[in-house]
Amino acid sequence: MKLGLNGLGRIGKLTLWNQVSRQYFSEIVVNLGRNVGGGLEDIAAAIEKDSTYGRLSMYLHGFKGGRVIENLNEEKGTLTINGMPVTFLRTARNPKDIDWKANQVRLVVDSTGAFKDPTADPNEGRGAARGHLSAGAEKVIVSAPFKIQAKGLGMPEDAVTAVMGINDDDYDPARHNIISAASCTTTCLSYMIKPLLDHFGANRMLSASMVTVHAATGSQEVLDRLPAAGASDLRKNRSILNNIILTTTGAAKALGLVIPEMQSIGFIAESVRIPTSTGSLIVLVLNLQDELENPIKRGLINSIYEEYAKTSPYLVFSKEQNVSSDIIGMPRAAVVIESSEIHTRTAAIRVNLQNLKGFKCEASASPILEVPLTQAVIYGWYDNELGSYTNMLAELTVTVADRMM
Repeated sequence: MKLGLNGLGRIGKLTLWNQVSRQYFSEIVVNLGRNVGGGLEDIAAAIEKDSTYGRLSMYLHGFKGGRVIENLNEEKGTLTINGMPVTFLRTARNPKDIDWKANQVRLVVDSTGAFKDPTADPNEGRGAARGHLSAGAEKVIVSAPFKIQAKGLGMPEDAVTAVMGINDDDYDPARHNIISAASCTTTCLSYMIKPLLDHFGANRMLSASMVTVHAATGSQEVLDRLPAAGASDLRKNRSILNNIILTTTGAAKALGLVIPEMQSIGFIAESVRIPTSTGSLIVLVLNLQDELENPIKRGLINSIYEEYAKTSPYLVFSKEQNVSSDIIGMPRAAVVIESSEIHTRTAAIRVNLQNLKGFKCEASASPILEVPLTQAVIYGWYDNELGSYTNMLAELTVTVADRMM
């Protein structure tokens, strides 16, 4: 089977790296939608070198790595990477116009970040993810959370959000043609939440909040610039080289699609961008209903994660003291739990029952109710580019391909 790849930005390029390493697909067809530099030589140079992860040859073969991009044919737009044929299309930007059918591509990964609405009409505007299906593909995986623009529209019957190892069983090959691989933050967060949810249950999880201390992305500015007309968030136009920037994340909403039980739990998600190229951190705070006689301690939280790591290849339980650069490139790690920094505190929360709507307290009864509650703080590292997200996206891609055979 051939794999189609639309876009060669950060996730697109690193997906190409990952797939030529796996050697699962027979060929990769990359749609660029435009000419790049002086031609194929410049495309090859952009693929070969990376400011964050070094050279592709080192990624594939370590210090023994030599030239891995060969057999360049400018006229045909082809070359080989690590022996795998790769074809580049440089004409169409609208998904419906990409020549997937002629190139015998059945499965496409769209990594542009531009086509996130599964309800959008492929014949309107600059196109839609559904346009890949019109162009001959059978399945399309979007490397971003879905975002439906029209108010009142629900998720289409043929669309699903899946995180590998969490809810990939929700994917039904007979029904789903458009699959969202969620986001790097949602992927990490789902692996921080799922083990605890399985152990304690949704009823004991009273509320949750998270902040992702997130590396810079391609949507941010290198230097300050004027915002576009109508822009409401002026911070997005400030230099990421010089600032810690408050921003937003859709991780809470996307998590509800991956783990439906979270939809009944009060959850707040925030994001802070920092001046690093990759390597991010989620700080998760949970409020759990507890008992004062035998309260939840950090040892229990750690043991839950440690046991989960024995059966899941995507959760890493670390007893080391890590910094963000230690996570960069760590393979297949959706999350690295920093066990030494897990903290808990249990206390009795005093609730005045008279303040509860519709509740009547008898005169002889105390209006004050004491509820034991444990607050847990958990730290989870993730390489938001290659190590965590791109690897997880590739795992999902191969799983979808397996079920198409």
